Amino acid sequence: MRSHRKIWTTAAVTTVAVAGFVVFQNVTGDSADDSDNKAGPVRTDVRKTALKVAADGSSASLGRRDTAPFSMLGVTWTDPAAKVTGAVEVRTRSAANGTWSSWMPLETDIDGRTEAGRSGVRGSTEPRWVGPSNGVEVRVTADGKVSAKLPAGLRLDTVDPGKGSSLHAAPAAFVAETDVPADPSSSDSPSADPTATSEPTPTATESDTAPASEAPPVAPSETATDSPSPTASGSTSPTASTSPSASTSPSASLPPAPPSTVPKPPITSRAGWGADESISPEAPEYNATVKAVFVHHTAGTNKYSCADSAAIVRGVYAYHVESEGWKDIGYNFLVDKCGTIFEGRKGGVDRPVLGAHTYGFNRESTGISVLGTYTDTAAPSAVTTSVARIAAWKLGQYKGDPAGSTMLTAGANGSNGFKKTFTAGTQYSFKQISGHRDGFNTECPGTMLYGQLPSIRSLAAGPVTGLAIKSVTGATLAGTSYYTKSAITVGWSASTPSAFISKYELLVDGKSVATTAGTATSAKATLGVGTHTVQVRATHQSGKTALSAAATVVADQTAPSFTTKPNLALRTGTVNTTAVPLTLKWKATDTASLKEVRLTAPVAKTYGPTTTSASHTAKSGAATTWSMSAYDTAGNTAAASVSGTPVILQETSATKTGTWTTKSSSSYLGGKSYSSSAKGASLSWTFTGRSAAWVVSRASTSGQAYVYVDGTKVATVDLKSSTTKYRDALWTKSWSTSAKHTVKIVVVATSGRPAITTDGLVYLK
Repeated sequence: MRSHRKIWTTAAVTTVAVAGFVVFQNVTGDSADDSDNKAGPVRTDVRKTALKVAADGSSASLGRRDTAPFSMLGVTWTDPAAKVTGAVEVRTRSAANGTWSSWMPLETDIDGRTEAGRSGVRGSTEPRWVGPSNGVEVRVTADGKVSAKLPAGLRLDTVDPGKGSSLHAAPAAFVAETDVPADPSSSDSPSADPTATSEPTPTATESDTAPASEAPPVAPSETATDSPSPTASGSTSPTASTSPSASTSPSASLPPAPPSTVPKPPITSRAGWGADESISPEAPEYNATVKAVFVHHTAGTNKYSCADSAAIVRGVYAYHVESEGWKDIGYNFLVDKCGTIFEGRKGGVDRPVLGAHTYGFNRESTGISVLGTYTDTAAPSAVTTSVARIAAWKLGQYKGDPAGSTMLTAGANGSNGFKKTFTAGTQYSFKQISGHRDGFNTECPGTMLYGQLPSIRSLAAGPVTGLAIKSVTGATLAGTSYYTKSAITVGWSASTPSAFISKYELLVDGKSVATTAGTATSAKATLGVGTHTVQVRATHQSGKTALSAAATVVADQTAPSFTTKPNLALRTGTVNTTAVPLTLKWKATDTASLKEVRLTAPVAKTYGPTTTSASHTAKSGAATTWSMSAYDTAGNTAAASVSGTPVILQETSATKTGTWTTKSSSSYLGGKSYSSSAKGASLSWTFTGRSAAWVVSRASTSGQAYVYVDGTKVATVDLKSSTTKYRDALWTKSWSTSAKHTVKIVVVATSGRPAITTDGLVYLK
């Protein structure tokens, strides 16, 4: 189809327009992060050993043997379209301690036609990282069917990835780019290769350019037939037999890479992971666009150290190129379990580089592969975060929607495990972030990682999820509302990693009062008096916003008040000279929310907002001040106090009538008491105070007495008790203010138990 192909050469730059894509010879785009470009290439060593095949063709093996050092291995065979339907297993010997591993399976679920369209491509297992080793054993068996035969040309390939320097780029899951995404409409985006801008730019004729709305045609590298790859010398480039050219206007230098709508994550460049560019000298090929991202796993071990990730990538690169015969590493990007993103196939991370990752759908897509196997193990959050970041960035360059769908044209005939059949040249709907298994038949990227794709799409597309206010410092929660005087610090959290969040805003009554970076977890605000609605708004890198549930915050600067000032009253109970029982009473209120009332002296106690009294004791004969503070929920306070002195009046100080007998015992107040059985016998005490309590001794034979206050009978008190009690304040009386009062007790002379014993009177002054 030469009518759809032209070649321009300018100095050392060659541009080849091929149906649906462009090949730029000797020019590449952005090679990821510049910070790691100081690392030099690392030489890899691939060793190839033929397997011994059984006479019936149903098994093959390689006996246990010493080898040159290697850390990765795989088995390859001649026909890329052939598959091993049985099992491929290996054992390796550790170079560190000489121990042999158990038998390990090699993943055979790989389509060797992924990099079809070039000679020398081989079928293969997925490569497996085994760590530094110096011995190997291999066994291969067909699936047991009578007709099952192993493919021809079986060979063990071992890869020594060489020694490289440590990585410069941090995992993208934890690092946010500070650059603001370029405006897609901007016309001044810089060229990825400024050194090439001085070259003349040939202009394609109208016949060389397809309408922008026209889908790129099916390219032959997506078919199962072999064709030579385009080269700088102008060798024939394969094209579809029936589709018109959709190549863009060729240029001697790469056109500016389209800006993305979201920030670019940190990416370790090929130089950063030590790519030996001499083993893949062919120029990259470019698609016209990126409409979908396919997620893969490398199907190797998950037990590697992330310090070895660069070596693993070098191993995969060498295996793809030198073992499988591909032009370059197949994936556009690779991600290790710690979330570090590695540049894959050369051509510029910001370019629509044609990869070899998803047979039949490499056109208009990019491929991201996670190092490891995720069939039974879920990928860590660092992985899903980085996969989502790179997918969002690439799709953002072409106005894609990570949560959306697109139409892709099948490049070959086939089907998949979902019983979906594809016909070459026909368009099919795909999620813009899809799994490898959504294309042709494969288990990749593993059941667990495939099940995580919805969450990866959500991370990439937004909005922020799980946004919630977690704290309001400077305020106190009471019920469903927070109370503060004015200044607060609102803390929040979100399920979405901060790498996807452009900013947070603190809203008060719907208005933004503070803006923070996406890594922040709190912000301050000063509130005016009144009730406010407080929320947090998160802006995802996609521009979508999310709002937290509202928190009600009441700003209150009015102090609470004691509507009933603290007051004291004597109460019933056992009396001692050091502990006279009394009751402290009060009532506090607040216009917003009363939190508590604290007694600060003579002892420290804290009472709830509805408590209005408490039992205490005080030393007789000593003035005591009872200090209290009321606190509202906002932190405003009010103070109040009361003072009182309990005074014990012995019975000997009373005015008496009738017959009274003096009794002595250490159980009595002062060691003495009065007892009488004479009806009408009385004792009277006169005092100035606001509360009084009659103190008696009690037993099962005790009688009754009348109580008179200021000449008026107010009570008949029964002293009888099933247990003997001494110094018992049995009757009390209190007044609102202090005044002069007389309390008189009169013996009733109750039948059968006429006697009463009195131990004096206590009053509070």
